[in-house]
Amino acid sequence: MNALVKIQEVSGKYDITARTLRYYEDMGLINSTRTQDYAYRLYDEAAIKRLEQILVLRKLNISIRDIKRIFSSSGSDAVLDVLGKKVQNIDDEVALLHELKEIVLGFIQKIEQIDFNNDANVKMLYEKAKEIETQLVNIDYIGKPSNVSRLLEVTEKLEKRPDIRIVELSPCRMITSGSGDNETIRRFEKLWNKLDERRKDRFFPRDFMVHVAPLDKGPAVWWYAIEDWVSEKDTDGFEIFQFEGGLFATAITHDWDNNTTAKAYSNIMDWLGEHEKLMYDDRSGHHVMFNALGPAKDLLGYQQAEYYFPIGVKSEHL
Repeated sequence: MNALVKIQEVSGKYDITARTLRYYEDMGLINSTRTQDYAYRLYDEAAIKRLEQILVLRKLNISIRDIKRIFSSSGSDAVLDVLGKKVQNIDDEVALLHELKEIVLGFIQKIEQIDFNNDANVKMLYEKAKEIETQLVNIDYIGKPSNVSRLLEVTEKLEKRPDIRIVELSPCRMITSGSGDNETIRRFEKLWNKLDERRKDRFFPRDFMVHVAPLDKGPAVWWYAIEDWVSEKDTDGFEIFQFEGGLFATAITHDWDNNTTAKAYSNIMDWLGEHEKLMYDDRSGHHVMFNALGPAKDLLGYQQAEYYFPIGVKSEHL
């Protein structure tokens, strides 16, 4: 019988979180084992090899949906098809970028020749600008190079930032799981599911995972916003605290694992770093939160998550 490896050991060796491992298992990509005398997840040699394959494919920015397709197919046809389409996407984007380069160079040449006192010339310049705008909007940044040695550098340059929205969360009471063990987390999940059944609305999520340490450098804790009727006797001993609320910058990620959460984090932080009026709010008690979104896993074949970054207005704009 193959030796079984603990989830903590796998997480440390491959520099991924236990949450990511559970996500891969939930998506049917790997399997864990449990023994009668050990409550936590264990992985055999076959699962470790499968995990290594997943990590390589994710580094190539292959989606979870395509990875599931590759693993469920026999032979090499599926993986060749997926990678072939990836190469085609790269070729398409390179062609578009070359075309845009020629358009912009032509635009520069027109600007150098323009007479801003001539209304016809100014109108022509405006039409040229609209043409460039149309080209930029229609680019689909989905091609990523398959050369591993250049992968991270080039994808970083070609990565299209997600749309970011600003939301305001109201102050409210919440309960927290604290940074407990797996048994505590399971007990907390059972509690908030029970409370969720008695909700009077379904307009917004009430449960959040919260990074009280730097992203993916420590365990996340669970928070759940409670309604007015909930008292301490209803919380199974979990602590109630006052959530301050405030402004948050949010972005939706696809394929809920380290690869995408790290990108969401860096993209929002870059966006805030460049913003004229907004900044990251790093005051005590303000943390990055995320929420797994509804039935997406069943409908889309992968799990979406929305990340919430606490933000504030720079003092000079108050």
